[in-house]
Amino acid sequence: MEYEQIAQLMPDFLIPLLREQYDEANTQKIVEGFGAARLTTLRANTLLANREEVAAELAAAGIESEQVTWYEDAFVITNARERALWQLPVYQEGKVYLQTLSSMLPPVALGVTSGLDILDMCAAPGGKTTQMAALGGKGCRITACEMNAPRAEKLQYNLEKQGASNVTVMREDARKLSEYFSFDQILLDAPCSGSGTLHANDVKLHRRFTEALIAKSVKSQLALLDKALQLLKPGGTCVYSTCSILEKENESVLRQCLARANKSGVYELVDLHEQMDLGHSAIPLLPTSIAEAVCVMPTDRYEGFFMAKIRRKA
Repeated sequence: MEYEQIAQLMPDFLIPLLREQYDEANTQKIVEGFGAARLTTLRANTLLANREEVAAELAAAGIESEQVTWYEDAFVITNARERALWQLPVYQEGKVYLQTLSSMLPPVALGVTSGLDILDMCAAPGGKTTQMAALGGKGCRITACEMNAPRAEKLQYNLEKQGASNVTVMREDARKLSEYFSFDQILLDAPCSGSGTLHANDVKLHRRFTEALIAKSVKSQLALLDKALQLLKPGGTCVYSTCSILEKENESVLRQCLARANKSGVYELVDLHEQMDLGHSAIPLLPTSIAEAVCVMPTDRYEGFFMAKIRRKA
């Protein structure tokens, strides 16, 4: 679909909101991204299989894939949809996890390593949780929070299927975690409006994506990030991410929480462009009002996505 056709299918308030934040060229690219048919993507679950084994099984099934420069365990499937993968042994045995490329970014940015205490504040259904378990290996200890009982059950199922035995599920609202807890690394993939994941063909789009949802999301995001900063150990790091491309859910939340928490100057932003060498990554980026943060543009390969990394110095 062309830009004008896609724009007409979007909620009335969205295009003006995008134009307040982005120039016309980026607004047009975003809207065109909302109309793109996204390719299926997945990652090898290195707790149960290596990349080469997964690649061989996909090829044997006639499924073609491309590598991703910034993450060697990721695959872009170029000739099949998700349904074609469901019957493969590699999927049924938990050796792969169907996951968007954008949602693979936060665990990579966090830099999970063995021997650390890690908190996943909003964990279900478990894609990022199991990815962190694979990146950190058996030596890392992950606490995964999920307050909704059915979602927590889905999370537990995925952890078991993926062989992520180093994860403890806590059925708790992460906003209410005791300050007696402390963690070396925290992933806060916060609930959001999903503005980066919108698609023009979604018949429920106008009902799901509303200004009220954005306002509700911001309230939760502020409370969650405040709590994350309280729970972070000296020397620890936190990645804050959303699948939104709206500044009010991203940079604005980050600024407000850091202003409240950083009276003694102990928190600092890590430059993710430099850490992840994003200039050579082929990830399509949108401009951000915080230079160290990253915002991914929606395309046929990526969902719109925001990410920032905070370090506690002391």
